[in-house]
Amino acid sequence: MSNFKTNLQYLRAQRNMTQEQLAMLLGVSRQAISKWESEKAYPEMDKLLMICDFFGVTLDDLVIGDVAQPHRNVSRTQGHGDEPEDTGAAPLADSERPPLSMFHQDPAPLPQDITGYEAHMRDFDAKIPSGIFAIIFGIGAGMFFDSDNSILGVSPLNDFLMFLCIVLGVIVGLVFLVPAGLGHSAFMRNHPYVEDFYTEHDRAEARRTLTIALIGGIGLILIGLAEVIFADEYLRVDDGWPNSVFLMLVACGVAAIVYGGMHYGRLNLAEYNKTAEQEYREAKGLNDSYDMVNGAICGTIMMIATIVGLTMLFFFNGGPKGMFWMSWVIGGLLCGISSVIIEAVKASHGKHDDDIIV
Repeated sequence: MSNFKTNLQYLRAQRNMTQEQLAMLLGVSRQAISKWESEKAYPEMDKLLMICDFFGVTLDDLVIGDVAQPHRNVSRTQGHGDEPEDTGAAPLADSERPPLSMFHQDPAPLPQDITGYEAHMRDFDAKIPSGIFAIIFGIGAGMFFDSDNSILGVSPLNDFLMFLCIVLGVIVGLVFLVPAGLGHSAFMRNHPYVEDFYTEHDRAEARRTLTIALIGGIGLILIGLAEVIFADEYLRVDDGWPNSVFLMLVACGVAAIVYGGMHYGRLNLAEYNKTAEQEYREAKGLNDSYDMVNGAICGTIMMIATIVGLTMLFFFNGGPKGMFWMSWVIGGLLCGISSVIIEAVKASHGKHDDDIIV
Protein backbone atom coordinates (compact mmCIF):
# COMPACT_ATOMS: atom_id res chain seq x y z
CA MET A 1 0.00 0.00 0.00
CA SER A 2 3.00 2.30 -0.51
CA ASN A 3 1.18 4.45 -3.09
CA PHE A 4 -2.09 4.84 -1.19
CA LYS A 5 -1.03 7.98 0.67
CA THR A 6 -0.13 9.96 -2.45
CA ASN A 7 -3.10 8.60 -4.41
CA LEU A 8 -5.53 9.78 -1.75
CA GLN A 9 -3.93 13.22 -1.64
CA TYR A 10 -4.13 13.41 -5.41
CA LEU A 11 -7.80 12.44 -5.50
CA ARG A 12 -8.67 14.98 -2.82
CA ALA A 13 -6.81 17.69 -4.71
CA GLN A 14 -8.78 16.92 -7.88
CA ARG A 15 -12.02 17.64 -6.04
CA ASN A 16 -10.57 20.55 -4.03
CA MET A 17 -11.70 18.66 -0.94
CA THR A 18 -10.35 19.09 2.58
CA GLN A 19 -9.54 16.24 4.93
CA GLU A 20 -12.49 17.24 7.08
CA GLN A 21 -14.94 17.11 4.17
CA LEU A 22 -13.74 13.68 3.10
CA ALA A 23 -13.94 12.49 6.71
CA MET A 24 -17.58 13.59 7.02
CA LEU A 25 -18.40 11.93 3.72
CA LEU A 26 -16.88 8.61 4.82
CA GLY A 27 -18.19 8.80 8.37
CA VAL A 28 -14.78 8.91 10.03
CA SER A 29 -12.85 11.57 11.95
CA ARG A 30 -10.55 14.10 10.33
CA GLN A 31 -7.70 12.58 12.33
CA ALA A 32 -8.32 9.25 10.57
CA ILE A 33 -7.78 10.87 7.15
CA SER A 34 -4.65 12.55 8.46
CA LYS A 35 -3.29 9.22 9.69
CA TRP A 36 -4.03 7.57 6.33
CA GLU A 37 -2.15 10.30 4.48
CA SER A 38 0.79 10.16 6.87
CA GLU A 39 0.88 6.33 6.67
CA LYS A 40 0.32 5.96 10.39
CA ALA A 41 -2.79 3.87 9.73
CA TYR A 42 -4.71 2.39 6.81
CA PRO A 43 -8.47 2.32 6.18
CA GLU A 44 -10.55 -0.81 6.45
CA MET A 45 -11.78 -2.52 3.31
CA ASP A 46 -15.27 -0.97 3.42
CA LYS A 47 -13.73 2.51 3.56
CA LEU A 48 -11.41 1.69 0.69
CA LEU A 49 -14.38 0.62 -1.43
CA MET A 50 -16.26 3.80 -0.52
CA ILE A 51 -13.26 5.86 -1.63
CA CYS A 52 -13.13 3.93 -4.92
CA ASP A 53 -16.84 4.48 -5.56
CA PHE A 54 -16.65 8.14 -4.69
CA PHE A 55 -13.63 9.00 -6.82
CA GLY A 56 -14.36 6.55 -9.63
CA VAL A 57 -11.14 4.54 -9.42
CA THR A 58 -10.37 0.85 -9.07
CA LEU A 59 -9.09 -0.69 -5.87
CA ASP A 60 -5.84 -1.73 -7.57
CA ASP A 61 -5.19 1.80 -8.82
CA LEU A 62 -5.93 3.28 -5.42
CA VAL A 63 -3.81 0.91 -3.36
CA ILE A 64 -0.84 -0.11 -5.54
CA GLY A 65 -1.21 1.91 -8.74
CA ASP A 66 -0.61 5.49 -9.73
CA VAL A 67 -3.88 7.39 -10.17
CA ALA A 68 -1.95 10.50 -11.23
CA GLN A 69 -0.76 8.70 -14.39
CA PRO A 70 -2.71 5.44 -14.72
CA HIS A 71 -1.08 4.60 -18.08
CA ARG A 72 2.21 4.14 -16.19
CA ASN A 73 0.74 1.53 -13.81
CA VAL A 74 2.06 -2.01 -13.76
CA SER A 75 -0.10 -4.29 -15.95
CA ARG A 76 -0.71 -8.02 -15.87
CA THR A 77 0.14 -10.47 -18.61
CA GLN A 78 -2.56 -11.95 -20.80
CA GLY A 79 -1.63 -15.51 -19.84
CA HIS A 80 -2.34 -17.54 -16.76
CA GLY A 81 0.77 -16.48 -14.87
CA ASP A 82 0.70 -14.10 -11.98
CA GLU A 83 3.99 -12.32 -12.76
CA PRO A 84 3.68 -8.75 -13.96
CA GLU A 85 4.72 -8.03 -17.53
CA ASP A 86 7.96 -6.13 -17.92
CA THR A 87 6.92 -2.99 -19.78
CA GLY A 88 10.32 -1.39 -19.54
CA ALA A 89 9.04 1.41 -17.34
CA ALA A 90 9.50 1.42 -13.60
CA PRO A 91 6.72 2.67 -11.34
CA LEU A 92 7.00 6.31 -10.48
CA ALA A 93 8.71 7.15 -7.22
CA ASP A 94 7.06 9.75 -4.99
CA SER A 95 9.75 12.28 -5.96
CA GLU A 96 8.92 11.79 -9.68
CA ARG A 97 5.22 12.48 -9.34
CA PRO A 98 3.88 15.87 -10.33
CA PRO A 99 3.35 18.24 -7.38
CA LEU A 100 -0.13 18.44 -5.88
CA SER A 101 -0.43 21.99 -7.25
CA MET A 102 -0.50 20.52 -10.78
CA PHE A 103 -3.20 17.91 -10.10
CA HIS A 104 -5.99 20.20 -11.25
CA GLN A 105 -4.76 19.84 -14.82
CA ASP A 106 -6.24 16.35 -15.05
CA PRO A 107 -10.03 16.12 -15.49
CA ALA A 108 -11.69 14.92 -12.29
CA PRO A 109 -14.45 12.33 -12.45
CA LEU A 110 -17.94 13.71 -12.04
CA PRO A 111 -19.16 13.69 -8.43
CA GLN A 112 -21.60 10.92 -7.61
CA ASP A 113 -24.48 10.75 -5.14
CA ILE A 114 -23.06 7.99 -2.98
CA THR A 115 -25.04 8.99 0.15
CA GLY A 116 -28.56 8.64 -1.32
CA TYR A 117 -29.10 12.38 -0.86
CA GLU A 118 -31.33 12.86 -3.91
CA ALA A 119 -33.75 10.04 -3.04
CA HIS A 120 -33.93 11.19 0.57
CA MET A 121 -34.58 14.83 -0.34
CA ARG A 122 -37.28 14.00 -2.89
CA ASP A 123 -39.11 12.03 -0.21
CA PHE A 124 -38.60 14.83 2.32
CA ASP A 125 -39.74 17.48 -0.19
CA ALA A 126 -42.99 15.58 -0.74
CA LYS A 127 -43.84 14.87 2.92
CA ILE A 128 -43.38 18.36 4.35
CA PRO A 129 -45.79 20.14 1.94
CA SER A 130 -48.25 17.25 2.35
CA GLY A 131 -48.24 17.71 6.11
CA ILE A 132 -48.73 21.46 5.84
CA PHE A 133 -51.54 20.95 3.33
CA ALA A 134 -53.35 18.46 5.59
CA ILE A 135 -53.30 20.79 8.60
CA ILE A 136 -54.54 23.89 6.76
CA PHE A 137 -57.07 21.87 4.75
CA GLY A 138 -58.43 20.30 7.95
CA ILE A 139 -58.93 23.75 9.47
CA GLY A 140 -60.66 24.87 6.28
CA ALA A 141 -62.96 21.86 6.30
CA GLY A 142 -63.84 22.60 9.90
CA MET A 143 -64.92 26.13 8.98
CA PHE A 144 -67.81 24.62 6.99
CA PHE A 145 -69.36 23.98 10.37
CA ASP A 146 -68.81 27.44 11.84
CA SER A 147 -71.79 27.97 14.13
CA ASP A 148 -72.41 31.45 12.64
CA ASN A 149 -72.93 30.15 9.10
CA SER A 150 -72.73 26.35 9.09
CA ILE A 151 -73.67 24.33 6.04
CA LEU A 152 -75.86 22.30 8.42
CA GLY A 153 -77.61 25.38 9.73
CA VAL A 154 -78.27 25.52 13.44
CA SER A 155 -77.21 22.11 14.74
CA PRO A 156 -75.68 20.70 17.92
CA LEU A 157 -73.23 18.80 15.70
CA ASN A 158 -71.49 21.93 14.41
CA ASP A 159 -68.91 22.28 17.18
CA PHE A 160 -68.17 18.56 17.19
CA LEU A 161 -67.73 18.36 13.41
CA MET A 162 -65.50 21.45 13.38
CA PHE A 163 -63.36 19.94 16.11
CA LEU A 164 -63.26 16.57 14.31
CA CYS A 165 -62.12 18.08 11.01
CA ILE A 166 -59.38 20.11 12.65
CA VAL A 167 -58.13 17.20 14.74
CA LEU A 168 -58.08 14.86 11.75
CA GLY A 169 -56.20 17.44 9.71
CA VAL A 170 -53.62 17.93 12.45
CA ILE A 171 -53.18 14.18 12.95
CA VAL A 172 -52.72 13.51 9.24
CA GLY A 173 -50.34 16.45 9.01
CA LEU A 174 -48.26 15.20 11.90
CA VAL A 175 -48.12 11.73 10.35
CA PHE A 176 -46.26 13.36 7.45
CA LEU A 177 -44.29 16.02 9.32
CA VAL A 178 -42.94 14.20 12.36
CA PRO A 179 -41.36 11.16 10.61
CA ALA A 180 -40.07 13.41 7.83
CA GLY A 181 -38.42 15.78 10.29
CA LEU A 182 -36.90 13.02 12.40
CA GLY A 183 -35.68 11.16 9.32
CA HIS A 184 -34.11 14.30 7.89
CA SER A 185 -32.31 15.08 11.14
CA ALA A 186 -30.99 11.52 11.27
CA PHE A 187 -29.83 11.74 7.65
CA MET A 188 -27.95 14.97 8.34
CA ARG A 189 -26.25 13.51 11.39
CA ASN A 190 -25.20 10.45 9.38
CA HIS A 191 -24.11 12.52 6.37
CA PRO A 192 -22.81 15.88 7.60
CA TYR A 193 -21.14 16.51 4.24
CA VAL A 194 -22.41 15.84 0.72
CA GLU A 195 -20.41 16.87 -2.31
CA ASP A 196 -22.29 18.89 -4.90
CA PHE A 197 -23.14 16.45 -7.71
CA TYR A 198 -25.90 18.43 -9.44
CA THR A 199 -25.55 19.53 -13.06
CA GLU A 200 -26.73 22.71 -14.77
CA HIS A 201 -29.60 20.71 -16.25
CA ASP A 202 -30.72 19.76 -12.74
CA ARG A 203 -30.61 23.38 -11.66
CA ALA A 204 -32.57 24.56 -14.69
CA GLU A 205 -35.25 21.92 -14.04
CA ALA A 206 -35.49 23.00 -10.38
CA ARG A 207 -35.83 26.66 -11.40
CA ARG A 208 -38.70 25.79 -13.74
CA THR A 209 -40.44 23.82 -10.99
CA LEU A 210 -39.99 26.71 -8.55
CA THR A 211 -41.39 29.22 -11.05
CA ILE A 212 -44.46 27.11 -11.77
CA ALA A 213 -45.03 26.46 -8.06
CA LEU A 214 -44.76 30.15 -7.15
CA ILE A 215 -47.09 31.30 -9.91
CA GLY A 216 -49.62 28.55 -9.22
CA GLY A 217 -49.47 28.89 -5.44
CA ILE A 218 -49.80 32.66 -5.40
CA GLY A 219 -52.59 32.42 -7.97
CA LEU A 220 -54.57 30.02 -5.78
CA ILE A 221 -54.19 32.27 -2.75
CA LEU A 222 -55.33 35.30 -4.73
CA ILE A 223 -58.34 33.38 -6.04
CA GLY A 224 -59.24 32.47 -2.47
CA LEU A 225 -58.90 36.08 -1.38
CA ALA A 226 -61.13 37.22 -4.26
CA GLU A 227 -63.72 34.60 -3.25
CA VAL A 228 -63.81 35.92 0.33
CA ILE A 229 -64.20 39.52 -0.87
CA PHE A 230 -66.96 38.53 -3.31
CA ALA A 231 -68.87 36.59 -0.66
CA ASP A 232 -68.60 39.50 1.78
CA GLU A 233 -69.47 42.29 -0.65
CA TYR A 234 -72.14 40.66 -2.80
CA LEU A 235 -73.50 37.72 -0.82
CA ARG A 236 -73.19 39.36 2.60
CA VAL A 237 -71.58 36.21 4.01
CA ASP A 238 -68.40 36.73 6.01
CA ASP A 239 -68.27 33.51 8.05
CA GLY A 240 -68.57 29.81 7.38
CA TRP A 241 -68.11 28.42 3.90
CA PRO A 242 -66.32 31.48 2.34
CA ASN A 243 -63.56 31.16 4.92
CA SER A 244 -63.54 27.40 4.42
CA VAL A 245 -63.06 27.68 0.66
CA PHE A 246 -60.41 30.34 1.20
CA LEU A 247 -58.39 28.14 3.57
CA MET A 248 -58.65 25.15 1.26
CA LEU A 249 -57.26 27.21 -1.60
CA VAL A 250 -54.58 28.56 0.72
CA ALA A 251 -53.70 24.97 1.67
CA CYS A 252 -53.14 24.11 -1.99
CA GLY A 253 -51.23 27.32 -2.69
CA VAL A 254 -48.96 27.11 0.35
CA ALA A 255 -48.21 23.44 -0.29
CA ALA A 256 -47.26 24.24 -3.89
CA ILE A 257 -45.01 27.13 -2.85
CA VAL A 258 -43.34 25.10 -0.10
CA TYR A 259 -42.76 22.18 -2.47
CA GLY A 260 -41.26 24.41 -5.15
CA GLY A 261 -39.00 26.13 -2.64
CA MET A 262 -37.80 22.87 -1.09
CA HIS A 263 -37.35 21.24 -4.49
CA TYR A 264 -35.11 24.12 -5.53
CA GLY A 265 -33.43 24.50 -2.15
CA ARG A 266 -32.21 20.89 -2.10
CA LEU A 267 -29.65 21.88 -4.76
CA ASN A 268 -28.01 24.31 -2.34
CA LEU A 269 -25.64 21.76 -0.88
CA ALA A 270 -23.48 24.45 0.68
CA GLU A 271 -26.41 25.41 2.91
CA TYR A 272 -27.21 21.75 3.55
CA ASN A 273 -23.63 21.06 4.64
CA LYS A 274 -23.74 24.06 6.98
CA THR A 275 -27.03 22.94 8.53
CA ALA A 276 -25.92 19.31 8.69
CA GLU A 277 -22.77 20.36 10.52
CA GLN A 278 -24.94 22.18 13.06
CA GLU A 279 -27.02 19.01 13.50
CA TYR A 280 -23.83 17.05 13.98
CA ARG A 281 -22.59 19.53 16.56
CA GLU A 282 -25.93 19.41 18.35
CA ALA A 283 -25.79 15.61 18.49
CA LYS A 284 -22.27 15.86 19.94
CA GLY A 285 -23.29 18.60 22.40
CA LEU A 286 -21.05 21.18 20.70
CA ASN A 287 -23.60 23.93 19.98
CA ASP A 288 -22.81 27.40 21.31
CA SER A 289 -24.99 29.33 23.74
CA TYR A 290 -26.51 31.52 21.01
CA ASP A 291 -28.06 28.55 19.25
CA MET A 292 -29.48 27.19 22.49
CA VAL A 293 -30.97 30.58 23.43
CA ASN A 294 -32.54 30.92 19.99
CA GLY A 295 -34.07 27.44 20.25
CA ALA A 296 -35.46 28.19 23.70
CA ILE A 297 -36.99 31.49 22.58
CA CYS A 298 -38.60 30.01 19.47
CA GLY A 299 -39.93 27.05 21.43
CA THR A 300 -41.50 29.37 24.01
CA ILE A 301 -43.04 31.58 21.33
CA MET A 302 -44.66 28.65 19.54
CA MET A 303 -45.98 27.20 22.81
CA ILE A 304 -47.63 30.53 23.62
CA ALA A 305 -49.01 30.77 20.06
CA THR A 306 -50.52 27.28 20.40
CA ILE A 307 -52.14 28.12 23.73
CA VAL A 308 -53.59 31.36 22.35
CA GLY A 309 -54.86 29.71 19.16
CA LEU A 310 -56.56 26.82 20.94
CA THR A 311 -58.06 29.16 23.55
CA MET A 312 -59.62 31.33 20.84
CA LEU A 313 -60.87 28.24 19.01
CA PHE A 314 -62.62 26.52 21.89
CA PHE A 315 -63.59 29.39 24.19
CA PHE A 316 -64.11 32.41 21.94
CA ASN A 317 -65.76 30.85 18.86
CA GLY A 318 -62.54 30.89 16.87
CA GLY A 319 -61.67 34.51 17.64
CA PRO A 320 -62.54 37.51 15.44
CA LYS A 321 -63.94 36.15 12.17
CA GLY A 322 -62.50 32.73 12.94
CA MET A 323 -58.92 33.97 12.66
CA PHE A 324 -57.59 31.83 15.52
CA TRP A 325 -55.07 30.25 13.16
CA MET A 326 -53.29 33.58 12.80
CA SER A 327 -51.65 32.96 16.20
CA TRP A 328 -49.35 30.37 14.58
CA VAL A 329 -48.55 32.72 11.70
CA ILE A 330 -47.63 35.50 14.14
CA GLY A 331 -45.63 33.02 16.21
CA GLY A 332 -43.65 31.97 13.15
CA LEU A 333 -42.90 35.60 12.26
CA LEU A 334 -41.74 36.32 15.82
CA CYS A 335 -39.45 33.26 15.65
CA GLY A 336 -37.96 34.59 12.44
CA ILE A 337 -37.39 38.02 13.98
CA SER A 338 -35.81 36.40 17.04
CA SER A 339 -33.44 34.36 14.88
CA VAL A 340 -32.36 37.42 12.89
CA ILE A 341 -31.66 39.42 16.04
CA ILE A 342 -29.71 36.62 17.70
CA GLU A 343 -27.65 36.00 14.56
CA ALA A 344 -26.86 39.73 14.41
CA VAL A 345 -25.74 39.73 18.05
CA LYS A 346 -23.73 36.57 17.42
CA ALA A 347 -21.99 38.12 14.42
CA SER A 348 -21.26 41.36 16.30
CA HIS A 349 -19.46 39.39 18.99
CA GLY A 350 -17.54 37.32 16.45
CA LYS A 351 -19.07 34.06 17.63
CA HIS A 352 -18.85 31.98 14.49
CA ASP A 353 -18.91 28.20 14.33
CA ASP A 354 -15.42 27.66 12.97
CA ASP A 355 -14.32 24.84 15.29
CA ILE A 356 -13.02 21.68 13.63
CA ILE A 357 -15.33 18.68 13.98
CA VAL A 358 -13.62 15.80 15.69
